[in-house]
Amino acid sequence: MASPNNPLITPYKMGNFNLSHRIVLAPLTRMRSYNNVPQPHATLYYSQRSSQGGLLIAEATGVSDTAQGYPNTPGIWTNEQVEAWKPIVDAVHAKGALFFCQIWHVGRVSSSAFQPNGQAPISSTDKPLAPQDGMQFTPPRRLRADELPHIVNDFRLAARNAIDAGFDGVEIHGAHGYLLDQFLKDQVNDRTDEYGGSLENRCRFPLEVVEAVANEVGAERVGIRLSPFADYAESGDSSPDELGLYMANALNKYNILYCHMVEPRMKTLGEKFETPHSLVPMRKAFNGTFIVAGGYGRQDGINAIAENRADLVVYGRLFLANPDLPKRFALDAPLNKYKRDTFYVSDPVVGYTDYPFLE
Repeated sequence: MASPNNPLITPYKMGNFNLSHRIVLAPLTRMRSYNNVPQPHATLYYSQRSSQGGLLIAEATGVSDTAQGYPNTPGIWTNEQVEAWKPIVDAVHAKGALFFCQIWHVGRVSSSAFQPNGQAPISSTDKPLAPQDGMQFTPPRRLRADELPHIVNDFRLAARNAIDAGFDGVEIHGAHGYLLDQFLKDQVNDRTDEYGGSLENRCRFPLEVVEAVANEVGAERVGIRLSPFADYAESGDSSPDELGLYMANALNKYNILYCHMVEPRMKTLGEKFETPHSLVPMRKAFNGTFIVAGGYGRQDGINAIAENRADLVVYGRLFLANPDLPKRFALDAPLNKYKRDTFYVSDPVVGYTDYPFLE
């Protein structure tokens, strides 16, 4: 499949892992893990999108029973969940692909209906989140500083469970307005203790999570996703360039495998616009593999690799609708159109495993 004229279809060595192409499956919430347990239909979904030497990132997976904010999203904090992930991971490996598990905590992007004993969601703040996309959110409870080690430990244990389930590594979800981002961003974080205020303080808790996870499973198996420019779930920042660059430099201390950054042009969900901001300074600052995401098409991805703005390019909606996307990009073949109204339904087939392959 290698194509000298298409940099996306060229090999790349990511730490100890050898990739045959640069096209990565994005972590995509699909809401088909009933009762927070991965289901057998996910085996087909992920294996369809697996190719020899490719990298897949699993959908956001909860680290604890307080991490939930959406129906039927998977977790990895119980033995039942770990066992349910194993055949899915095995199916991906059988196709010769690598599989990382994205671990997350939604923080205040939740309601008491998703929380144990109907309690309030937890966050960096007690500021409520306004309703959005038909969802109502319960005002959160501000975490005390002495509670943060327990959340760090939840991430650590989830990472260990992911490796026990057979995943090749984990991606820490530090983006898109969820718990870690609620500490990073000054629009949300209004704390006055050592976890709020200055840039260094706001980054402290996310970096404690990175350190704990890297120590638990090995830095060579750890990535992180960040979206300094995004303002999902009212999580904007007054100086996103500074935030992104600070984190890119700070992560070097832990020698993690990769940093996965969302392009500034994807500030709000589903919209793409021109912006003077760039990920290039962060790309130059970070020592490991640099992965980019955010509204990429085939030619955009080719340009990003050719111009050395990224090592790998993540695709979400296009990969969702085209399970053989690397082959289509290699051949410059037509693409299936994605069906947005089936992104988040609970059907185990429709809009999930029924997209056609090339003949």
